Amino acid sequence: MSLGKVIAGACASAAVVVLGLQAGGVLGADVPAKAAAAKPSPIRTVQGMPPVVDGSDLYSETEGPDHLSPAVRDDLERVYVPNLRSNDVYVIDPAKMKVVDKFKVGQAPQHVVPSWDLRTLWVANNAERRTDGSLTPIDPRSGKPGKAIPVDDPYNLYATPDGASLIVVAEAKHRLDFRDPKTLALQYAIEVPKCGGINHADFSIDGRYAIFTCEFEGSVAKIDLVNRQVMGYLKLTMPSTRFKDVQKSDGPMATEVCSASKGMPQDIRISPDGKHFYVADMEADGLHVLDGDAFTEVGFIATGVAAHGLYPSRDGKRLYVANRGSHRIHGPRHSPGNISVIDFATEKVVATWPIPGGGSPDMGNVSADGKWLWLSGRFDDVVYRFDTSNGALTQVAVGQEPHGLTVWPQPGRYSLGHTGNLR
Repeated sequence: MSLGKVIAGACASAAVVVLGLQAGGVLGADVPAKAAAAKPSPIRTVQGMPPVVDGSDLYSETEGPDHLSPAVRDDLERVYVPNLRSNDVYVIDPAKMKVVDKFKVGQAPQHVVPSWDLRTLWVANNAERRTDGSLTPIDPRSGKPGKAIPVDDPYNLYATPDGASLIVVAEAKHRLDFRDPKTLALQYAIEVPKCGGINHADFSIDGRYAIFTCEFEGSVAKIDLVNRQVMGYLKLTMPSTRFKDVQKSDGPMATEVCSASKGMPQDIRISPDGKHFYVADMEADGLHVLDGDAFTEVGFIATGVAAHGLYPSRDGKRLYVANRGSHRIHGPRHSPGNISVIDFATEKVVATWPIPGGGSPDMGNVSADGKWLWLSGRFDDVVYRFDTSNGALTQVAVGQEPHGLTVWPQPGRYSLGHTGNLR
């Protein structure tokens, strides 16, 4: 039976549902823990990419402060928050829990992105519906910005696994621009014409391909990084029901029939063993589970209203899901947003952290010691800090419509981009 038939005959209810089978068996509690897995064979990576130290856990080199690179050890401990509507970056000192600096950048800053070599934090100012996009460099040792550099439509930024190119995600142009990571000179481009709203990505464990989400198509695109071409597109399957984004007397976990004809995929993250990719979908209210190599959908995990951002825990055992609380692109304040915590081994939700009074958790990252999950409150003009031991919440007021904040420094050898996808 095809996955489409399985999902069509099932209901993604308020309870956590995991649909789909793999050739290896049912996704669920019978999946062995990482510690019990057999020692993997070495991963053959693309030329120039740092080796994969542990094939069962590609996050092994990011697991705590003892994995901080010498390159970042003199950097300031800061949280950099790009505010989309006020065109500035607020700088939070996490020890003081207060804003200690702010500075203007280009038009519509979307994300603050660490460079592959960890020496620059780039602010991606994509100048929505304009033509004056730019990248503003931040020196992480001083926390101060440099002069903005004109760049066409930089919604998001990634890096090739070998560090040879900075990938500018030109969302409005349906294009990936590969640029010199130092001079930003254009090296080459890959057109992705069937990927409307191309924005977020993650990379295969061997660095040979990347999967990008297509927000306005309800699909994903697979990019061959070796041969520099599109390998194909995959339409994501919508569940039968989804969570209500307006609280009513029937309770916060009530569901409604999903009338949306297609999803709205956002962030994407690979599993520690490299076998699955998880795609957060704002319309589907959960994560599509993909087999990246086969490029097929193999499951679905229901989380909460408008699943959006994805961040692995510092020990690589859990995945934090920011559920933004509204199916609307420009949602209201105090929506029923929350955080879902997924166990990687079982692919089940093991905890849910509410936001008292409602909120709109979006993008961010985990602190170097793993104790805090920092996320922007997109439509509430705040930044959230969740205690990862119990979900307790603290907030800091920032600028207008905060988006892809970066917590710095981060452990790891190199950055693949976004708000700190380190390995």
